[in-house]
Amino acid sequence: MAKTLHFLISSVLILLTLPTSKSESFSRKLSSQTLGLTNEKLTHLHFYFHDILTSKNPTAVPITNPGITNSSTHFGEAFMADDPLTVDPDINSKLVGRAQGIYASASQTDIGFLMVFNLVFLEGKYNGSTLSLLGHNAIFSGVREMPIVGGSKIFRFARGYALAKTHTIDLKTNNAIVEYNVYVFHY
Repeated sequence: MAKTLHFLISSVLILLTLPTSKSESFSRKLSSQTLGLTNEKLTHLHFYFHDILTSKNPTAVPITNPGITNSSTHFGEAFMADDPLTVDPDINSKLVGRAQGIYASASQTDIGFLMVFNLVFLEGKYNGSTLSLLGHNAIFSGVREMPIVGGSKIFRFARGYALAKTHTIDLKTNNAIVEYNVYVFHY
């Protein structure tokens, strides 16, 4: 037993004195110029968001049924959406993208949604680019501001904000058209 303990202690001491090799780091500093990030741009986008809950082909569907909810705020209800984005309030106007994500009633005292959306653009030089929107949307306020927290392709390293203003809402069907003005910095 003493021999085994002596061998174990000797082995540990030998291992501690061996030179350690430098491990590879998982990160490194880069120059923004090497990635082509030298000329930041500011872009303004304007479109209409069509949220259709009641139709033969809804663009938003409920994904939760909390059972117990505040009926005036619908707290806890969540919806998955793939809403068209168009150039005009008419749903048949030119399609420029889709708002794909989740919105959920996150307030017990008023109607306020947590919005988590990818704005996926389908038109022109923006085709295939996305913006990520994450924020609070008090839908009955006049103009709501929500942050743009990222993006892809043309909108890589995006940051900015979206202003949403309800164009029309049908309180019987809850179908809505919302005007969006998005201001985004990107490279």
